[in-house]
Amino acid sequence: MKALIFNPFSGAAGDMILGCTLDLGADRQYVRELIEASVDVSVDIREVKKKGIKALDVRIGVPEKEKVRKYPELIDIIKSAKLPSRVEVSALDIFAKMADAEAAVHGYSDLADLHFHEVGQSDALADVIGSSAAIHALGCDAVYCTPINVGSGTVESAHGTLPVPAPATLEILRNGKLFFRGGNVKKELLTPTGAAVLSHFAKPLETFPQGRVIAIGYGAGDADLPGPNVLQGILSEPDSCLIQDTIEVLETNADDVSGEVLGNLFEELLAMGARDVAVIPATMKKGRPAHVIKVICKPEDSSKLARKIITETGSLGIRVMPSRHRLIAARQIELIRIDVAGEEFEVAVKVARDSEGVLLNISAEFEDCKQVARKSGTPVKEVMRRAEEVAWKLFS
Repeated sequence: MKALIFNPFSGAAGDMILGCTLDLGADRQYVRELIEASVDVSVDIREVKKKGIKALDVRIGVPEKEKVRKYPELIDIIKSAKLPSRVEVSALDIFAKMADAEAAVHGYSDLADLHFHEVGQSDALADVIGSSAAIHALGCDAVYCTPINVGSGTVESAHGTLPVPAPATLEILRNGKLFFRGGNVKKELLTPTGAAVLSHFAKPLETFPQGRVIAIGYGAGDADLPGPNVLQGILSEPDSCLIQDTIEVLETNADDVSGEVLGNLFEELLAMGARDVAVIPATMKKGRPAHVIKVICKPEDSSKLARKIITETGSLGIRVMPSRHRLIAARQIELIRIDVAGEEFEVAVKVARDSEGVLLNISAEFEDCKQVARKSGTPVKEVMRRAEEVAWKLFS
């Protein structure tokens, strides 16, 4: 497994992402020719130093004056460029993210009326198409992004002076669920284009995962800053061959809730999308018996699950553990047929593999095995053993 990790300690823009991925090893000639065949621009790639760090600086040469494009015009340009399928899909989705953000901020109900100012120019088209092509060319199994430095202060735009991060950029970050932080530099460090490209490709990470570094690349930004204005990218080979996943842990104490209510809550939370639920006996102050309710969930499900816990238990607050990544196996449900007491039954089994396809574990689905046990009069433990034995022979 190979992972691409963006580390935007000095922000990110479209040209920085493009330079970073080219520096990591994407074919420069292929990407340059693809951009110049798709958009009326020229591409200049050169090495520069930013506060002592060698980086690739990608300059997009555009006509001196361009008209402001509407969103449908950008879509037509991308679709008529005859891009490779994966690159076209990515470019269209990236501009859709920017369009949705602009529409939400400015109150447009019809995207056909949406004018793109800074992000509708040819250089933005080139950055999006080039970055999409370069990232796909790297052939990574996963893409991640650490918290983004967005800068601080204000920025001048076609709509006047705006706060940093700009409203459209902030909307893209919200929709993409990327982590970000402010910085000491009074400047916009994250552009809408940079936010949209990262939002399309990357999953959020708080810290670097363990792994072996394969390559490091740097894409140069235009401005001169107190620190190196570069986007760092890392190609990494995780040491476990397991898959990165981002979760949150919800937790609260309940000291006045019946077992029936807790049992119902357990089922309700799983039905609402919780990845796992645990109800743990505990002793609180003054020796009162209680339970600790612990829920593992995706970050986007935290709010609704926390609300459910509060309404069902009367709790006044839910602890949310800082979002973290976990390592998981890829899981797939397979159906197999087994012979029990002279009769054939269909049973589901869960097959776990690592990112390279190596079989890690097989477990029979308990509910299926319970039904077989009831119909055949065979102990459920024996049904599970037979199902897993057959599955190991089939999928090893």
